[in-house]
Amino acid sequence: MQLSSILSRFSEPETLKMAKLGRELRAKGIDVIDLSLGEPDFDTPQHIKDAAKKAIDDNWSHYTPVSGYADLREAVCTKFKRDNNLDYKPENIVVSTGAKQSLANVILALVDDGEEVIIPTPYWVTYSELVKIARGKVVEVHAPLESGFKVTPAQLEAAITPKTKVFLFSSPCNPSGAVYNKAELEALAVVFRKYPDIFIISDEIYEYINFTGKHESIAQFNDLKDRIIIVNGLSKGFAMTGWRLGYIAAHPDIAKACEKLQGQFTSGTNSIAQKSAVIALTADLTPSYDMVKEFTSRRQKTLELVKAIPGFKCFEPEGAFYIFPDVSAYFGKSDGGQVIKNSADFSMYLLNTAHVSSVMGDAFGELACVRFSFANSMPNIEKAWGRIKEALAKLK
Repeated sequence: MQLSSILSRFSEPETLKMAKLGRELRAKGIDVIDLSLGEPDFDTPQHIKDAAKKAIDDNWSHYTPVSGYADLREAVCTKFKRDNNLDYKPENIVVSTGAKQSLANVILALVDDGEEVIIPTPYWVTYSELVKIARGKVVEVHAPLESGFKVTPAQLEAAITPKTKVFLFSSPCNPSGAVYNKAELEALAVVFRKYPDIFIISDEIYEYINFTGKHESIAQFNDLKDRIIIVNGLSKGFAMTGWRLGYIAAHPDIAKACEKLQGQFTSGTNSIAQKSAVIALTADLTPSYDMVKEFTSRRQKTLELVKAIPGFKCFEPEGAFYIFPDVSAYFGKSDGGQVIKNSADFSMYLLNTAHVSSVMGDAFGELACVRFSFANSMPNIEKAWGRIKEALAKLK
């Protein structure tokens, strides 16, 4: 069967692949602890669910405007002013079916055949694949554990060529947990000022899950703002992964381009999710902050457990809900049968031996590391790391 060549340009997300393998083992009756998926294990706050029920009763059941309801785009602007001191108007906002669609819209709107997109590694698995779908060229810039998984201005400038179109990064970062502070963003801004034709996509989906204090957005530098596209959404900070609600803030020309694309792909996103999102973005954020308190405790416990495992080199995450240790000390070791050659082998060994799912670092552009989530209950975290320690002790 002859299918489109577009399918050969990109790969299935390893995050989803590992989750699928875990489900297959569970179907066989095996107790698999999931440390692979990036999803809060909390329920959506009650006041948001109540807003959804009201929206249904009020018959918000028809097609929605492609860029989103006007009151939701106003709510997004209110959120930006309240949380980030950023001034946007509804014309800057496009609401999509999840931040992943928001990213796809932006990349397809900006990147032409052969144009380069600079992405610091490690990066979220979908970044590179979306660039490939757009026929762009991914330019990876290695940001190692030793530098806190952050790219330096010198590295950024060295990667820029006449074909550079976009710089794409996240803060807080999935998978590393790195968070750029204001001084670090200012240093990158100095470089961008020299190259006025480069766009900056700032993925801020983990904004609220920040262990360092105040979130800093690169869009705070007003002279760059017209070429910065913020991508955000409700999945992580409001435990609304299944509601599929993301949004961008961008120059009106970019917003209109994304609206045009989305008009052919999906049109407007879910009406009930949109009405609920208005409440989520404008009401009391206490449930989100309570969730972050619990993540803070789990982060501390996870770091304690990881430090008890020989051979791991681990960066203490500043945001998101992952640790991303360097596990290369185990490469070349064997349990007498399987030899661990790389991070993919390492993750599969843990899945099949310890029955703990993780995601290999290759998926994030970082070959020596593996991503483990702490978006699971404290008992499951303790149980999982006990199994991991026992399984790794078998490798010689």
